[in-house]
Amino acid sequence: MDVSRRDFIKASAAAAAFAAVGGKSLNPLKPGAAEAAEGGVTWGKAPCRFCGTGCGVLVGVRDGKVVAIKGDPQAPVNKGLNCVKGYFLSKVLNGKDRLTTPLIRKDGKLTPASWDEAMTLIASKFKESIAKYGPDSVAIYGSGQWTIFEGYAASKLFKGGIGTNNIEVNARLCMASAVTGFMTTFASDEPMGCYDDLDLGDTYFLWGANMAECHPILFSRLLTNRLNNPEVKIIDFATRRTRTSLMADRYIKFKPQTDLALLNAIAYVIIRDGLHDEAFIKEHVVFKKGKENIGYGLEDKFKFADEPKGITFEEYRDSLKAYTPEKVAALSGVPAETIVEMAHLYADKKRKVTTLWTMGFNQHTRGTWVNNLAYNVHLLTGKICRPGENPMSLTGQPSACGTTREVGTFTHRLPADMVVANPEHREKTAKIWGIDPKKIPAKPTYNATEMFRALDRGDIKVIWSQVTNPFQSLPNLNRYRKGARKGEGRFVIVSDMYPTRSTEQADVVLPSASWVEKEGMFGNAERRTHQWFKMVDAPGEAKDDLWQTMELARRLGHGSLFPYQHPQREIWEEYRKFGEGQGKDLAPYDAYVESRGLRWPVVNGQETRYRYVEGYDPYVKAGEGVKFYKNKPDHYRAVIWARPYEPAPEQPDQHYPFWLCTGRVLEHWHTGTMTGRVPELKRAYPEAVCEMHPDDAKKLGIKQGDQVRVSSRRGSIQLAADLNGRGKAEHGNVFVAFFDENKLINELCLDAYCPISGEPDYKKCAVKVEKAR
Repeated sequence: MDVSRRDFIKASAAAAAFAAVGGKSLNPLKPGAAEAAEGGVTWGKAPCRFCGTGCGVLVGVRDGKVVAIKGDPQAPVNKGLNCVKGYFLSKVLNGKDRLTTPLIRKDGKLTPASWDEAMTLIASKFKESIAKYGPDSVAIYGSGQWTIFEGYAASKLFKGGIGTNNIEVNARLCMASAVTGFMTTFASDEPMGCYDDLDLGDTYFLWGANMAECHPILFSRLLTNRLNNPEVKIIDFATRRTRTSLMADRYIKFKPQTDLALLNAIAYVIIRDGLHDEAFIKEHVVFKKGKENIGYGLEDKFKFADEPKGITFEEYRDSLKAYTPEKVAALSGVPAETIVEMAHLYADKKRKVTTLWTMGFNQHTRGTWVNNLAYNVHLLTGKICRPGENPMSLTGQPSACGTTREVGTFTHRLPADMVVANPEHREKTAKIWGIDPKKIPAKPTYNATEMFRALDRGDIKVIWSQVTNPFQSLPNLNRYRKGARKGEGRFVIVSDMYPTRSTEQADVVLPSASWVEKEGMFGNAERRTHQWFKMVDAPGEAKDDLWQTMELARRLGHGSLFPYQHPQREIWEEYRKFGEGQGKDLAPYDAYVESRGLRWPVVNGQETRYRYVEGYDPYVKAGEGVKFYKNKPDHYRAVIWARPYEPAPEQPDQHYPFWLCTGRVLEHWHTGTMTGRVPELKRAYPEAVCEMHPDDAKKLGIKQGDQVRVSSRRGSIQLAADLNGRGKAEHGNVFVAFFDENKLINELCLDAYCPISGEPDYKKCAVKVEKAR
């Protein structure tokens, strides 16, 4: 059913009216909770389907269709405000090309099939491959868009049923460096602070985070804070001038990769000028160093194991002598006096400092290191674990935290920060799952990039992609797109709601229910877990990914792993056993039904705003002050790491003289599968463009709107030049967004990655730009 603009406006007005009269319970499937507003619209609460901010929305349903969306005034994250994508959420479900029936490739063409036919074929391929090549010949590749239930079921089936650690997620491409940064510094993933810091601080350092476009609701909270408190300062460290830069108090441009050196220089000045907090360091910090010159993950089957070594404060201080402001100014392009000024601003005892970052740090061949260096500055100054004073890694997907990180859907992880390599962790997992601990392999297999390298080589024969689009989103894309279609026993299954550049690679396509077409839970970047109920039916024969996974389990003989009558509720109650008493406590299911989300750990019904600090965290006893209680091997202290600057693996030269950076724009999200189906968003930003500096373009005879060809050593695409748009590239740099399925910019990207996290670097490779003929 098409919803007219008049209907949409009426429904949105009804949402406002409902909120005004104090509607509280907004779960339409809960008896007595549904209320009809004007025009017969029923409203329910849900988290937004897009980014990791975790905004709360009100979903208006009429005649079995989502007809309106409104920001939820009772949602503590967004307080009733949506970004432009959020306001058009209703339309992401209603694209004309929704997948509604399974498809099987026959004679090279995808043709409609029944669910029984499709699942029978999939199960047979799994069985054949496992019998012939072993369990590590099959794999599943999921997403930070999985619900918590879906990710948990996939992990349980593959690790506990099939007996392979061949499960990976696209969060490896965006958040893995944040995970390893947290784990190596605090021995526990996810932030100690929360979004309240955006309201309570007065000094905000943004590193590689275009918040105005990629996290606009959170950025609006910063701007509101500054509007109410004129002393608030926002500092934007970036390699490209963006809308964030325009709104910041300072834009500090630096050369790609030199963030490593800049953070070391800031630490150098803090110590040199006696601005560090000696008492905090003595009580709460240890110092370490690891391997250097660690490689870039460019070789197939690349392996790396760090060798941490304890060092003294004096040894750490001496390691910073290579990063004087003068030396780093020459390397980074940031003036020495600016580096000193920023160090003093970080350390000013009268100011509350919060550092925010996202893909600029994480998608980095030294992503773990640069996360460590951000924590170093806060630990040196003692500005951590206090309201308004915390480092915080922002998240890109709605449940990259809740599903991929907390559930543990990476190859090496289990729920609640546990890992497959630890026999005690396998034992605990097996007890909860009711299986033999020997069933769970002790060795991780492949990170995301290596998983698709294994498919290309033929080591993986059968791969199932759910709710993600790898054949548009992977780096060095040409290799992996070709690898998927090599034949020789390879079999690709894709579950999605729309045709994508990945479904065109598939042997079987399964139509998936999305968002409020199913019951779900997401976990956002501030440790807040949200719940929502199914509100509408999926179109045609589409089914949710949880059903698909459990149906495969049944056909493979692992149905006993999923003996649930109400899968969502029972999975949640089973899953939360992992974190009880471990600082990862979660509330019973009904607590989330009744709330707008809760921040873990949730102990005795109370959520936790700030971790590791007395008075907020229930795991820190009276008199302990700050205690990093997950890091028992280091006597409950955090780690300051000595991490050097090392150059990017591929840098501009005479043949490829520009840096290429990829990323997102306001109107689109990730590969555009959903936002590309929203006419208003598509019209606002119809296609990807190549942002260039006007002086660079002039030298090449390129004018605004000219077609240009951008090429790397791996591929080439053609698109329009943009010389004076919202994003303004610096000299020697170009930027292209990756949402456009007709302009696969990731074909050009190098598939180098951080050896510790396995996360690829999408922000730095060498390209040339030519006027197209």
